[in-house]
Amino acid sequence: MASSGVPVSATSSANKAPEIPDNVGDWLWGVYHFATDRNDFRRNLILNLGLFAAGVWLAQNLSDIDLMAPQPGV
Repeated sequence: MASSGVPVSATSSANKAPEIPDNVGDWLWGVYHFATDRNDFRRNLILNLGLFAAGVWLAQNLSDIDLMAPQPGV
């Protein structure tokens, strides 16, 4: 294999594991950046599917509550 003169690192940035934030502020910034990154279709798809699943779960679990029923002891 011929060398092109460009050094190749064994640990490129694509192969590095994501860093763990040191504190809550970094974690919250990461969540905010994840949610507001408009250029990453895959992340937005995951976020939207998660919000949809949470909405379906809420609709299923809160649908049997009758808010107009008389309350006991009133």
